[in-house]
Amino acid sequence: MDKVFNRLRNLDAYPKVNEDFYSRTLAGGVVTVVSAAVMLFLFFSELNLYLYTVTESTLLVDTSRGDTLHINFDVTFPAVRCSILSLDAMDISGEQHLDIRHNIVKKRIDANGNVVEERKDGIGAPKIERPLQKHGGRLGHDEKYCGSCFGAEESDEHCCNSCEEVREAYRKKGWALTNMDLIDQCQREGYVQRVKDEEGEGCNIQGSLEVNKVAGNFHFATGKSFLQSAIFLADLLALQDNHYNISHRINKLSFGHHFPGLVNPLDGVKWVQGPTHGMYQYFIKVVPTIYTDIRGRVIHSNQYSVTEHFKSSELGVAVPGVFFFYDISPIKVNFKEEHIPFLHFLTNICAIIGGVFTVAGIIDSSIYYGQRTIKKKMELGKYRYLVTFCMKSLSFAVYLVGWCIEYSL
Repeated sequence: MDKVFNRLRNLDAYPKVNEDFYSRTLAGGVVTVVSAAVMLFLFFSELNLYLYTVTESTLLVDTSRGDTLHINFDVTFPAVRCSILSLDAMDISGEQHLDIRHNIVKKRIDANGNVVEERKDGIGAPKIERPLQKHGGRLGHDEKYCGSCFGAEESDEHCCNSCEEVREAYRKKGWALTNMDLIDQCQREGYVQRVKDEEGEGCNIQGSLEVNKVAGNFHFATGKSFLQSAIFLADLLALQDNHYNISHRINKLSFGHHFPGLVNPLDGVKWVQGPTHGMYQYFIKVVPTIYTDIRGRVIHSNQYSVTEHFKSSELGVAVPGVFFFYDISPIKVNFKEEHIPFLHFLTNICAIIGGVFTVAGIIDSSIYYGQRTIKKKMELGKYRYLVTFCMKSLSFAVYLVGWCIEYSL
């Protein structure tokens, strides 16, 4: 067993030196303090780099199918009343959503931008005790409400229980709705009066849409559905003295959930209409994005780029409104947060300690042996000066003795 220990002892790559042979110097102490400070600084720098998350990005082909696209918006129209502002969406698959009201909040704002009223857009008329029934009489206590469509019924069972449903029925028939005050549903809802009450106001509309993940568009138009079917109402048009002014500010527009580092180029964009009327168009390229944070939480979202264009009504038919045309990119971006591997961090720490220790040893050795060399040269220089002085003194003495002898003779 002792032989094994002796062999291991002979393999020691770090032979120990007796302390009696140590020589400690002032320069060595200074080098030690400075190298320790450098080690600590580099260690904390490496630790901070290890704790810092690095985001790696990769590009992949988007192979997902049947997904939906979530759109969040917050747009302010300073010169469009909430009552005549509508949101529509459609895509290339043929699906259409006209006058969307679900998940929509409208805020009436005055000329100074202050909120006058905030309400969630709903569907249907307010509940009034005895509305007009389809058969012409008032609603009885034992009856279910079924409002008349005033000749635009698609079948005997078709009911129009709100002003909007009456207008939609007329739109499908292609008929003009000439006097909305004569419609019981519109009279109970006070639609015309509501438009009059909002004279001089603007509207902030915010909410979200869930659409098919295919190319399409959504737009904010004035006049609701009667403009889409080319039905122009004289009494309503008289109330809309400034509805063609589609000046707007996009407070927020995003496709999907937010993730760190996401930049939405349309956030905060403002556009003021000039002397000509028309439609303002945004052409958006949506890029599917997956973000995975350091904890493994996955966020499915989208980025987008955009170009803008104003189409004047002087150049042709241009429905007043703000249109967002979007297309889906076939390339998907994958962001992933990662730390530097722990083994890489450990390797860097060992390299820092070993490197600084080695460099400090070289510097200390250079200073130590340099001092010794200079000291020896200085001592050697002193001896040479003394010998030279003695030789010169001896020569002078010999010369002086010779001169004395010569003078005496």
